[in-house]
Amino acid sequence: MTPRQSHAHASPDRDGQAPAILAAHQPVMCVEALAALNLRPDGCFVDATFGRGGHAAHIHAVLGDTGRLHLFDQDPEAILVAQARYGDAANVRIHARNFSGLGDALGEDSGRVDGILIDLGVSSPQLDNAERGFSFSHDGPLDMRMDPTSGASAADWLAAADADEIADVLWRFGDERNSRRIARRIVEDRVATPLTRTRELADLIARVPGPRSKHHHPATRSFQAIRIHINGELSALEAALPQAIDALAPGGRLAVLSFHSLEDRIVKRYLRDQAKADQPRIKVLKKQFPSDAECAVNPRARSAMLRAAERLP
Repeated sequence: MTPRQSHAHASPDRDGQAPAILAAHQPVMCVEALAALNLRPDGCFVDATFGRGGHAAHIHAVLGDTGRLHLFDQDPEAILVAQARYGDAANVRIHARNFSGLGDALGEDSGRVDGILIDLGVSSPQLDNAERGFSFSHDGPLDMRMDPTSGASAADWLAAADADEIADVLWRFGDERNSRRIARRIVEDRVATPLTRTRELADLIARVPGPRSKHHHPATRSFQAIRIHINGELSALEAALPQAIDALAPGGRLAVLSFHSLEDRIVKRYLRDQAKADQPRIKVLKKQFPSDAECAVNPRARSAMLRAAERLP
């Protein structure tokens, strides 16, 4: 999952302020995210979504011999990149797993971590690889799994789910106003022609009459919704957040980059609740948006939101 660059989601675009213009190959809001972690050479840090290592490279460059970096990713391709780059590094630990298992994987470092970065969503290398099936812009197998060796693919799920289940997923995770019509058409058409390709699904959705967005391809919200469902992305995030707070040392920082309102709402509410509890565990830091300049260089950054919090003693 070249460095993890950015993500594409169906949420409305956002404009904001940030201190730097980043090249297109940089991760979204890289400067702001790394600044939120308060990097130091002897610290212990976690990149919970390694991707192709854009953030990890910056973090590792700061670390000295006594520093430690934990890298997580469930994508086997990302793990191969991590092993090739950091397999011999004494101060790096590589975890081939989803960040929802972060707490157990950290072992003796749990409770001693100085910074955790979670960069949510699908990465540009995944999105741009037609064989992964994430994008309707490239025809490929209808897969959409972050870990293609585990679980049912999007094609498998669409072949078996009933219309009500499909419609519910499209509405809940994509806010697709045309969800019931699309679901019915999928169930009707699969009898004669099972959906196995991304272009087939995108074309089917485009043919379904109903309300349309003026700013997005008709399949944008449905593809987002199916991907989130197939990978259990929101439940993984809900599981990871308390583990991340538990893993932080006093003064440690959690930084989360989200790219649509469903993710951001989960992060916002969890951090708020922890900060306002009878015995607060964290203080919430100021949220940040990408700069207009960064969005001009990388349009995929437009929906980004960075939230951060600091663990209290």
